[in-house]
Amino acid sequence: MRELLSLLRRRDVQGLFRRPTTNAMVQFFRYAFVGGFAALVDWAVVWLVERLGAHYQVGVVCGFFAGLTVNYLLSKWLVFQVEKARTGAGGEFLGYALIGAVGLLLTMGLVHALTEWVGLFFMVSKIIATLIVLVWNFVARKLLLYRKAPQ
Repeated sequence: MRELLSLLRRRDVQGLFRRPTTNAMVQFFRYAFVGGFAALVDWAVVWLVERLGAHYQVGVVCGFFAGLTVNYLLSKWLVFQVEKARTGAGGEFLGYALIGAVGLLLTMGLVHALTEWVGLFFMVSKIIATLIVLVWNFVARKLLLYRKAPQ
């Protein structure tokens, strides 16, 4: 936390977003930005698919794949660039996708519950679910998929 606060105080943009790091707080800070951008892509696809006449849950699935792709590419570039995947590139993406699939199931359940049972607008439900699943995705990917590079 100390490193993140120091970077924020100094307004060190390179340290906050680009300089390689294994500091979990700095990585989560970056992951929140990456996840935020991926979420915007996801939400746009959900909204578009629903506007085109499909059920909102179809949009949730389509948005998931669009967001997953954006999240994977940006996370490799900005968040986990120092750490190596525990598997090769194919296994890395498969692991990333499997963790994401659990996130998709959580998202679908939360969106359904919040929309159908609580009565929220489906996009509000999607935003709430996204914030909850963001934490799951980061923690699972950090602990299960990546390891620290040798010093």
